[in-house]
Amino acid sequence: MCMTISFNKADAAATLANRVVLKSFIEKKIKKEGYTVDSLTYVFCSDKYLLKINKEYLSHDYYTDIISFDLSEVPGQLIGEVYISVDRVKENAKAHNTSFKAELHRVIFHGALHFCGYKDKKPSDAKKMREMEDAWLSAFMKL
Repeated sequence: MCMTISFNKADAAATLANRVVLKSFIEKKIKKEGYTVDSLTYVFCSDKYLLKINKEYLSHDYYTDIISFDLSEVPGQLIGEVYISVDRVKENAKAHNTSFKAELHRVIFHGALHFCGYKDKKPSDAKKMREMEDAWLSAFMKL
């Protein structure tokens, strides 16, 4: 079992089937991008919880679905924390007419992709990020 990737809850929970398979998939994909996973922690939380983090650490006063913190000290050796608002994932799933499960996996993969160097601020970067999310989501759903 992959102990380097963990899923935790702060004040909200998200049901994830096949966690062992998911962890292995993420680790393999990150390795393909040229990184090793020392520690990757996902924390599921509410909008309120993530808004507090967004304000405190990023000086942003708005809701978001995900915030990732790269805590790596050695290039190529990933240590990261990803906070995911379960509330936002539910809203985004409705808005994009997709299932909560698919949207949750997309956001989980989005966080991992940030640590692999993918950005999403500029439109061209966001397009590439979305393509990678789609590729990972498609590959994972085939498992």
